[in-house]
Amino acid sequence: MPTLTAPPPPAALARRLPPLPPALDLPAVSFFGRSLAEYTQFFALDVAALRSRDVLDVAAGPSSFVAEACRRGVAAVAVDPLYGDTVAALAARVQGDYDHMFAQMRAKRRLFKVGLRLPAFFPSIDAAEADRRAAAQRFLADYEAQRLYGRYVGAVLPRLPFFDGTFDLVLCAHLLFTYAQRFDFDWHLAACRELVRVSAGEVRLHPVCGVDGKPYAALARLRRELREAGIASELVRVNYEFFVGSDSMLVLKKAVS
Repeated sequence: MPTLTAPPPPAALARRLPPLPPALDLPAVSFFGRSLAEYTQFFALDVAALRSRDVLDVAAGPSSFVAEACRRGVAAVAVDPLYGDTVAALAARVQGDYDHMFAQMRAKRRLFKVGLRLPAFFPSIDAAEADRRAAAQRFLADYEAQRLYGRYVGAVLPRLPFFDGTFDLVLCAHLLFTYAQRFDFDWHLAACRELVRVSAGEVRLHPVCGVDGKPYAALARLRRELREAGIASELVRVNYEFFVGSDSMLVLKKAVS
């Protein structure tokens, strides 16, 4: 009679899986952006509910969120350190940073979730590239038309040129936590406090992981120190995961006294 062998425990199965490739190489903050549709997913936004509301997109890069949101009646403003440069200079930066980023995505394919089912947002890396390059072109066209009218503001966290409580909603994607190797804990704390300062409602941060797909190591400490400063925080799952581990956002608001 043959001997039955018990299946290996989960830990043994995990050891058989190839490890994730090394994290993305991001020696500097990339000038990289996304569309309104992608923002809607990873920030869990209801764009119709934001009509006539004041929204700030911080470290927006060449995202087309503000251009598209404004066309839908949202009073949206974008902030980025590179705003103030010419359209030609930003277009050149888009070309170089996008070429570098998508080469890495293809080389480190297992860091990304693509397919035809949620939470994957794109069916393929090629589709992600086409969508994000199109978003950058929408941004460049809008930047050229609107940069002199206050829609695109040059500024750098942790200091923003706005009065307290100026915006109903403040968004910041792919800066905090993503670049944890570049910006220390004190910078993250100061940036969070500044984002809350200019908000009259919520701040939403996405993702809550680094370029290795792992959660921000100092998240518990950050939330504790924000709480001590009168800022409430909530970790919220979102129906989106392009980069491995990018399935949540951190929501901040002034604590109710």
